[in-house]
Amino acid sequence: MAGHKTPAFVLWLFAQGIIPLDTPLSGSWLNMAESIQRSLKRRALDGQHPASPTEVIAWIEAVAKHWNAAPTPFVWGGRRAARRKRERDRRPDAETPQARPKGLWPYTTQMTH
Repeated sequence: MAGHKTPAFVLWLFAQGIIPLDTPLSGSWLNMAESIQRSLKRRALDGQHPASPTEVIAWIEAVAKHWNAAPTPFVWGGRRAARRKRERDRRPDAETPQARPKGLWPYTTQMTH
C-alpha cells in the first residue's frame, strides 16, 4: 500500500487532524493484538449476558484496567510451540532405520516449489 505513505497523503492526514501511525506490514503484530483481544473478550464476557453495547464496553474496559494493574507478559510460542516440539521429537532421526531414505525432503510438509 505504497499510496498510504506518499508525502501528499501524509500532509492531507495532518490537515484533517489525523496523526498517521507507522503500522508494521507483517502479520506477527496482528496475531499478538488478536490474542490479547481474544483474552480480554473471554475474561470480560464469558458467562455474561450484556444488555447493551455500552455494558460490553464497560466490562472490557474494567477487565483491561484490572489486567494492566498486574500484567502478564506475552510469550511467543506457548502451547502451540510445545505441540510442534512434541511432533518434531516424535520424528525419527536421520541415523535410525525408520528414517526416510537420503535425498528426499526432510519433512513431509516441506514445500518443493
